[in-house]
Amino acid sequence: MTEMDEPRSPETPPALPRVAARLAAGLPLRISAFGSSTTEGIGASSPSASYPALLPAALAALTGAGPAAIVANRGMGGETAVEMALRLPGILAEDPDLLIWQTGSNDPLHGVPLARFAALTRDGLRRARVAGIDVLLIEPQHAEQLVQHPQGVCFRDAVRTLGEAAGVPVVRRWDLMQHWLASGALTETELHLGDGLHMADGGYAMLAKAVARAILEGAGWLGREDSNLRMAESKSAALPLGDAPSAPPGAE
Repeated sequence: MTEMDEPRSPETPPALPRVAARLAAGLPLRISAFGSSTTEGIGASSPSASYPALLPAALAALTGAGPAAIVANRGMGGETAVEMALRLPGILAEDPDLLIWQTGSNDPLHGVPLARFAALTRDGLRRARVAGIDVLLIEPQHAEQLVQHPQGVCFRDAVRTLGEAAGVPVVRRWDLMQHWLASGALTETELHLGDGLHMADGGYAMLAKAVARAILEGAGWLGREDSNLRMAESKSAALPLGDAPSAPPGAE
């Protein structure tokens, strides 16, 4: 067993304790990817290019021959926190080990008050905690429609604040997307669809890797200082996603 096969021994309990326990026991990791069109995969060239579909292989690349990951795509394009609050009980009833919750993109574009967004999201985090389900948040994307919106950054910061208050890890997608462009990891056309909002295949591939890393960091299995990532054949699978739909302008 190599260093990458073994969990870290963090000084504090892992932020994703249920995930940590499943990994330690060698049990399949059951994940529900919940959110709007970033999760659904709008902008991807095919369902297999969406981030939930790519996530099992991204996890396997970091864990080697570790436990399988079964990812259910529960994304629905255009949703705000209002619609997500209605769907969340059904998602939690599935009892996943991990809920990946991508949120905050559509709300400013559709006029949802920031306070209402925060209250609904906070309540959702509470419900997940009561149900014993780990949560990983994904903040809004760095895209023209959100950058130019007067409250775009406010909703980004709200997700970060809510995550910190709840002890929930947050994938800082806004910053990551800027870094991918600045570092030359992706070109503009590889990252963005071109509508000022949605991601393209390159962005989804990088997001899957970032989410996988955040999951393992949250479970205490991967230190932030690790840079040598072992590639291995994935034992993981994603549930069928169906055809990738298109979204109307202004609907993430």
